[in-house]
Amino acid sequence: NPIAQSTDGARTKIGFSEGRHAWEVWWEGPLGTVAVIGIATKRAAMQCQGYVALLGSDDQSWGWNLVDNNLLHNGEVNGSFPQCNNAPKYQIGERIRVILDMEDKTLAFERGYEFLGVAFRGLPKVCLYPAVSAVYGNTEVTLVYLGKPLDG
Repeated sequence: NPIAQSTDGARTKIGFSEGRHAWEVWWEGPLGTVAVIGIATKRAAMQCQGYVALLGSDDQSWGWNLVDNNLLHNGEVNGSFPQCNNAPKYQIGERIRVILDMEDKTLAFERGYEFLGVAFRGLPKVCLYPAVSAVYGNTEVTLVYLGKPLDG
C-alpha cells in the first residue's frame, strides 16, 4: 500500500547463517534521495515514516546508501564507500554484486568486475537476509541470488 512520505524495505524470504553467498541488486527506476542495499535480520524494521536510510537505521541491519556512498549501521554513518577518491555515483540499471561471507563475518560489494572492498566486518553469527530500502514511489528494485561467489 502506497503511503506518502514513507520509506519501505524488502527482505528476502531465505537468509544465511553459514557459508558464502553472492547476489546482484539493481534499480530500474529513480533512486530518490535514499537507496540502500545490504543485509538485515528478521527483526529489522521494513517500513517507517519519512525519507530515511531504513536499512542501517538500527542494530539489525547493515547497508550502503547508493545515493551518498555512505555505509550505515545502528543509525550511524560508518564512513564513505567505496574508499577511493571521487568514487563514482551509482547509475540506474548498474548491477551491484553483494558478497556475504558468514565464515569471515564480512559483507563486501562489487561493481561490474571491480571488487570495491569489504564494507562491514564482525557481523553477528545470526541468520542474515539480503535486503534493500527505498524512498522513491513505484521504483523497481531487482535482487537475484547468484550462489557461492567466484573468487579470483
